[in-house]
Amino acid sequence: MKPIFRPVRPARLLAALFVSATLLAGGVHAQQDGAEDDASKQAAYPPLELTPQILRQMLLAEIAAARGQTGMAARSYMDLARRTRDGRIARRAAEMALFARDADLSSEASRLWLELEPGSVHAQQQASGALSSAARIDELRTHLADALARQGDAIGAALMGLNRGLARIPDKGLIRRLVTDLTEPYVTLPEAWFARANAAFVAGDNGGAAEALEGALRLRPDWEQAVVLKAQFQEEASPGSGVGALRGYLEQHPEAREPRITLARMLVAAKQFEPAKAQFEQILQRAPDDKDAVHAAGLLSMQIGDRASAERHFRHLLDLGFAEPDSIRSYLGQIAEEGKRYDEAIGWYKAVAPGSRFVAAQVRVAQVLLASGRMQDARRHLQVLAHDGAADERPQFILAEAQILREAGRNEEAFDVLDDALRQTPDNIDLLYESALMAERIGRLEVMEGRLRKLIVIKPDHAHAYNALGYSLVDRNVRLDEAESLIRKGLELAPNDAFILDSLGWALYRRGNLDGALVELKRAFQLRADPEIAAHLGEVLWMMGRRDEAARTWKDAAKAHPENTVLADVIKKFKP
Repeated sequence: MKPIFRPVRPARLLAALFVSATLLAGGVHAQQDGAEDDASKQAAYPPLELTPQILRQMLLAEIAAARGQTGMAARSYMDLARRTRDGRIARRAAEMALFARDADLSSEASRLWLELEPGSVHAQQQASGALSSAARIDELRTHLADALARQGDAIGAALMGLNRGLARIPDKGLIRRLVTDLTEPYVTLPEAWFARANAAFVAGDNGGAAEALEGALRLRPDWEQAVVLKAQFQEEASPGSGVGALRGYLEQHPEAREPRITLARMLVAAKQFEPAKAQFEQILQRAPDDKDAVHAAGLLSMQIGDRASAERHFRHLLDLGFAEPDSIRSYLGQIAEEGKRYDEAIGWYKAVAPGSRFVAAQVRVAQVLLASGRMQDARRHLQVLAHDGAADERPQFILAEAQILREAGRNEEAFDVLDDALRQTPDNIDLLYESALMAERIGRLEVMEGRLRKLIVIKPDHAHAYNALGYSLVDRNVRLDEAESLIRKGLELAPNDAFILDSLGWALYRRGNLDGALVELKRAFQLRADPEIAAHLGEVLWMMGRRDEAARTWKDAAKAHPENTVLADVIKKFKP
């Protein structure tokens, strides 16, 4: 299907053309899709006299494009590009030819664009896309070789951008051969070897990539970019070797930032959080206001339980004007909460502005109020937010209030909160699901079943609705055929959900299929070592006569979850 251009209002079109005309007349440096990377240099355009004929032809081309006549627009721009030899117009011709799917015109326009702007990665990409067929690879090689030969002092940057310029070619082996050929005249430059390393890596030859990097480092031994890439190859091939290489490099170059950051990331990947934090702390000794390093040091301090260091880093980050302050306020609230500085925690959470973190922060306010013995204040906080907040946030505050009541054992009140909310939004998926579970808790099984069935009608792919309804039937040991069918439907929608697998195992157990039950429950427990899954697994093992194994399963689970009542009841039931 051809791309469809949205109609352009005449006023907007004329305004856009006026800006373009001003750039052309003034010889201003063009910005191409934002700043070009280091591999490309901006083209310095000579002033172009904006004659009435040029302006008229540009206007007609843009009108044609706006009407979906992209072929006509491309031909018009190509005619202008040939006559003016202006890179900006050649680029527009190439873009229009691409939209029009005119292969020949796209090839001609991209070649002209590359000729006029040899340092542009975008021009290289367009040319490589237009000339990537087997019949035109030699033509592409010739054009790129000529473009590189005209780079002069910018050849290093052009070589670094070479792989990006060829990225549209699907055959990665072909890209590697092209890069090898094109860099042959420049093998005395480290950038040529770096380009070869990139091409080898993309082609799947890590060994060849590492060998090419050796060539780059022979020519420029202290080149951080090559050191980092080589270490990444080493770490992938042999975990720990890249870490060792970077440590050795940093002993000789302690001020090197990127190698140290890469080392820290490798240590994080290996779950060596303390040594990783030490690397960021070293960066901060030299650059105490490095926001990225402060942020990383704060997160790693939280990870290892060093709340004092984390708080210091996060407060400093706020002083530095961090781009995402609400995430930092949330972390500071968590740190204060863990330290039982409840009023301070509430202050941090309340300081989170409306946005993606707002709901979670306000729910934490309620949880902190609850932890400090102020349940009524917690409920009032959530009720005000549910009443005054955005419509899409309201259910989340209602669910949070119900959770507070449920955890306090006030199940009837929790159900009433959810039930009242459903009267206003009867089809809300989350409220239906939670109110159904709460209805079961208070023994209102008909309400539970009715709401789950309604939820399945509204959202047929809600795996947990099928599971909850099926498990309820299994737990009451009724309508087991229907129960298993419901659970299997849930499992079809969420194949690796541990809780649905547990329900299936329990259904099979109820039906006397102990072997089948054991398979599903073991699989569920491997996915998630939940105490209630352990309770079911142990019971099946016990009934199969494997009592030592059952007792061991229960004992290990009880050690990890000493307060779980379901597990405790099962252990008591089967205690010799």
